[in-house]
Amino acid sequence: MLDIRAALTALLDRDPSALYVTTCGFITRDVYNIADRPGHFYLVGSMGMAAPVGLGVALARPDRRVVVLDGDGSFAMNPGCLPMIAEHRPDLLHVVLDNGAHESTGGQRTAALGDPVALARAAGYPAAHTVDTLDGLAAVDPPRGSGPTLLHVRCLPRTHKAGRRVELTPQQLVTRFRAEATAAVAATVEGNPL
Repeated sequence: MLDIRAALTALLDRDPSALYVTTCGFITRDVYNIADRPGHFYLVGSMGMAAPVGLGVALARPDRRVVVLDGDGSFAMNPGCLPMIAEHRPDLLHVVLDNGAHESTGGQRTAALGDPVALARAAGYPAAHTVDTLDGLAAVDPPRGSGPTLLHVRCLPRTHKAGRRVELTPQQLVTRFRAEATAAVAATVEGNPL
């Protein structure tokens, strides 16, 4: 199984031009401390909403890949969004980082997820995979325009403290994220590659 920070670093390094939506809690704090970028939208206090917000971003910006960084607890709170995401077929990589714990609230065991890959496929995702190594993570790179892909990443329990909290206000986050997404659309309109 993977260290969650190693998995996040690999995902962030692989596609730095993507728009990222992170679930609340320690995952947001990890991403903020690993590589804070204008294209990162941090959900602070919105457990279960990363995937629906990611869908909205993907529908608003179909020219960009959207990566949703979800936790197992957050994913378990809102599986009803999976069929909606599948129906719209956005260019969205839905990552579920699964360490079996609600670490942001004290390490309680999460509700049993069952099989996230089977849930995603049953909901209509064209592709879904479980990985537990960096090589496995690197091997899942869905082609652009192939519809949503679920990537279930099996992680070790956290052995490090969470990094510092996001220091930007919600208004600052929205302003810089909107500017980043709009800049990419403007480049496409002008015929420039992203």
